[in-house]
Formats: sequence, C-alpha cells, structure tokens
Amino acid sequence: MKVLQVSQNLFIKGGSDRMFMDTCALLEAHGHTVIPFVAQHPDNPESPWSDYFPDAADFDKPSLRDLTRYIYSRPAALAIRRLIREHKPDVAHLHIYYGKLTASILPVLKAEGVPVVHTMHEYRQISPNYTLTHNDRIDEDCCGMSAWRAAVRRFNRGSLSRSALATFEWYFSRLVGSQSKIDSFIAISDFQKRKMAEHGVPESKITRVYNFVNPGNEPDRVGSVASQDKPYLLYFGRIERIKGVFTLARAAAGLPDTHFKIVGDGVAQEELADYVRDQKITNVELLVFTRGDQLKQLIHNSLATVLPAQWYEPFGLTVLESFAQNRPVIASRIGALTELIDDGTDGLLFEPGNESDLRDKIQQLIDDPARADAMGQAGRTKLVEQFDPETHYQNLMRVYEQAGASCNG
Repeated sequence: MKVLQVSQNLFIKGGSDRMFMDTCALLEAHGHTVIPFVAQHPDNPESPWSDYFPDAADFDKPSLRDLTRYIYSRPAALAIRRLIREHKPDVAHLHIYYGKLTASILPVLKAEGVPVVHTMHEYRQISPNYTLTHNDRIDEDCCGMSAWRAAVRRFNRGSLSRSALATFEWYFSRLVGSQSKIDSFIAISDFQKRKMAEHGVPESKITRVYNFVNPGNEPDRVGSVASQDKPYLLYFGRIERIKGVFTLARAAAGLPDTHFKIVGDGVAQEELADYVRDQKITNVELLVFTRGDQLKQLIHNSLATVLPAQWYEPFGLTVLESFAQNRPVIASRIGALTELIDDGTDGLLFEPGNESDLRDKIQQLIDDPARADAMGQAGRTKLVEQFDPETHYQNLMRVYEQAGASCNG
C-alpha cells in the first residue's frame, strides 16, 4: 500500500510530529511505501520527496502574501496534485496540516479520489482555539459555529488581529471541507472522541486509536529508585501555562527538601524561570529540552514523572514514555489522562491546578519509594499490553479500509 502521510514538519517539534514520524516508520516496517508531504523548512532532513514540499507562510514576519497563504495555500494544492498524479497513493493520512499546508489540499485529495484519514492531535476540528482554554481555564464556548467568540477573547497571543485571522481561517477551512471532505477521523482517546462528537464532528466517522510508544528493551536497573538517597521528580514537555508547570512550581515550593527537574521549552519558559527565581524556589532545576537516550535516562532515574495539565489533554504521550522507563506518573485528573493512568496502580491522580493535592501525591511516593517502583513496573506492563506498535498498526489498517470504503461508497 502507498500511504501519503501529511503533516507540517519532517522533524520533531512536538508530540504530533513525533507521532507522524513514528507512524511513518511503523508503516515502512510493515512493508508499505510511505510518501511524506510537509512544508519546506530548513530543519527538514534531506528527503527524496523534497521537490514536492511547498513553501509555507512566514508566521514570524508575515507579508500580505503570507496572510493569504495562511488561509489558502495554492502552492500546497498544486504540489499535492502533482504528487498524487505521479505516484497514486492508496490513502492520505493527515496529521496537523492546517497553518502551513491549509485546507487547500482537501478538495484536491477528494477530486483525485484519494481516501482521507485525519488524526486529531488536539481540538482544532471543533474550535480555532485548539486548547479549549481561556485565561488558563477550560473554555468550551468557542466551539462549532460559536467559534467567533475565540476572536473576541483574543485567544491567539492576546492579539485581536491574530485571533480574528485564525478564526476566519477556521471558518474558511470548514467551508472548504475540513469536516465534509474527511472520510475517517481518528481520535487519540475516548475522551477526545466524546468531546469531538459533542461539538459536531459526526460520531460515525470517528474511530478511537490510541497513540503508541515502542517499549524497547526492559531498562537496566542498577538498584531501584527506592535505594537512592535523593530521588527527584521530573516534568518533561512543553513549557506552557496550560501544561500546569506553575502548579508544579508552587507544589515544589512546599517541598523544599525534594528536588524537581523541569525539562523542556515553550512560550512560558522565560516566565517560569522568572517565577522560580523571584519566589526563591531553589529546589527546582530548569533544564534545556533533550531527547533520545539522555531523556530516557532522566525519566528512568526519577522517582516519578509529573504531568500537571490544566487543559483537556487529548492523550498524554509522556505518560507512555514514562511507563517505558518503569516510572509511574502523577497527573491531573483531566482529559484522557484518566484513561491512561489507573489511580493507585501505575500512577496517582490529583485535582487540576490544586498544588496542595499535587504536593500530597508527591509526598506519598517520597514516603514509600518502593511503591513508586512497583507502580512503574505496572505501567510498563500496561504499555506492552495495550499501547504497543503492533496494536496501533492493526487498528490503523482498519481505519484505512473504512476510509476507502467510505470514499468509494
């Protein structure tokens, strides 16, 4: 099978990029021909498909042409038409295509008779404000045809002009076919599926397919965390307010004898560094974001990882990455996190935004590190049994078949 995999980047910047790249590798491992279609970017590695990649709008210093291309990218539409006609893919699997590629590609895919699958990595399908938050709180008033409220609330960097443009683009994309021209939607959790259906995405077109992480070999253990003198708590991921990093910092301030490491980057990175310094929270160490073996080692050597989200996490890939290293997760009781974590078995759940509750859960594992080790092992067992690559592959094949039947029906 020839699978056209569509996303913004051919490099990893966030969780959706990671799943895009991992999905490409998984399909290739099963003998499929994977054709990537992304926007041109200097960080993209060399690819035999690069000649098909269109230029994207400049979001940092946009010209009038960039603003137009952000709404509808004619270069993307022309490039994908040429790619389809020359290589004839059997199915197109879209990840985050809007912004750089835009909905301009959708009419082309349908006109060329290519079945279209879209993995929804956040909530952009139902609102221009893909996080469904306002002032760091859940806000679902900007969904569906009430999306105009997102512009009024200046959801995009507090800018009325940016928010108005993004909201207009959302309505325009809906008109072009961001919902009608998709044959099958993939929700990455049951929670996300319910939320999408609640706000207008046809439930009959949505299939839940969990993300996956390759567990790799059982991590080598030199002793256990229970034997360490000063184990630390670890947060890794994007540094944004909706990720709850300030809740974590406040919780850490109340546990001065416990070390915390925060690894990542993002729009709130500088703000968080200023807060930690100004509040004299000396037990929090801010580290530059890292990947690969170095990150795995940081996870593996922690007492537990912490995911203090304050938005509807649609999945939570860091949970599975923690399980892969035999570590439990302390997470907010929100979004899909309650699907991934069995409270008291492979992790602990606390009330979102409640630093006192979070502090209590952290203290429980500090007082009983052997329990943390047992929970981490339970998490790895769950990962191997429920979130493995092969299960994901089989589910993905079923969605591709459904999309083909819908497209040709």
